[in-house]
Amino acid sequence: MPIKIADNLPAAKVLESENIFVMTEHRAQHQDIRPLRIVILNLMPTKIETETQLLRLLGNSPLQVDVDLMQTATHISKNTSKEHLLEFYRTFDQLKHNRYDGMIITGAPVETYEFESVDYWKELEEIMDWSRENVYSTLHICWGAQAGLYHHHGVTKHMLPKKLSGIFRHRPLDPLHPLLRGFDEVFNMPHSRYTEVSVDDIRQNHNLQLLAVSETAGVALVATADARQVFITGHFEYDRMTLAGEYTRDQRRGIDPEIPQNYFPADDPEMLPPMTWRSHANLLFSNWLNYFVYQQTEFTWIDTPAEKE
Repeated sequence: MPIKIADNLPAAKVLESENIFVMTEHRAQHQDIRPLRIVILNLMPTKIETETQLLRLLGNSPLQVDVDLMQTATHISKNTSKEHLLEFYRTFDQLKHNRYDGMIITGAPVETYEFESVDYWKELEEIMDWSRENVYSTLHICWGAQAGLYHHHGVTKHMLPKKLSGIFRHRPLDPLHPLLRGFDEVFNMPHSRYTEVSVDDIRQNHNLQLLAVSETAGVALVATADARQVFITGHFEYDRMTLAGEYTRDQRRGIDPEIPQNYFPADDPEMLPPMTWRSHANLLFSNWLNYFVYQQTEFTWIDTPAEKE
């Protein structure tokens, strides 16, 4: 089944070339089924790249998914054109009276800042509070996961001695959990961050379940008991060359980055990195959509009026 997106969204051509089933708004209007409604709060500076990555994963499922793109009003993006944002993105004020089956809150390159010093933090807190009543299940990614764990559950983040960047091995702790259904005993996932949340902090919080860990990268996957809040500390959505692009960007900035771990063959940046996480990325997103969005939300969930201020 397809994802429904705006007719001329740049991601459409990329996804269609990869045989991802994309349905335009015009065609979707003639479908007599109840699609899932997903809103993506895209906090990444490279918005077009990130929206394409996430739509690729959402489109690899047997469910029809309608997607709205949200941006913060209190932060001006410097890396995405105003025309693109005006055409395809809406602010929280424009969308807050909707209800959604699912929400994705992306990462953001602000993890070295205290949460309260991020210029859109107050707005993000309002959005996360709203999500409790108006979104059935919210998927938080990387810094978005740290922000959600801090805001909802009081879990703090900790600075790492150096940037964690690369592809790391993880193991599921509860292989029978629906989010991990079909997972192998070991799986790979990209990470790219300067901070972490601790295993002990997660385990001491009775509202949270630690679902997957890495000996090197630490906490990988966390969820509440009902999985209405899911937290991924890595970047399952990353493309093959995303870490390479970040590495090159940091070199240009004079940061002198370390080569991402377990990524380039023989640690040679001139060699093509193998993509070893695609199948588990697709599986996790499909499991989330199926078990905690599609099968849990009532048919009338979307039609129930959202709470208004």
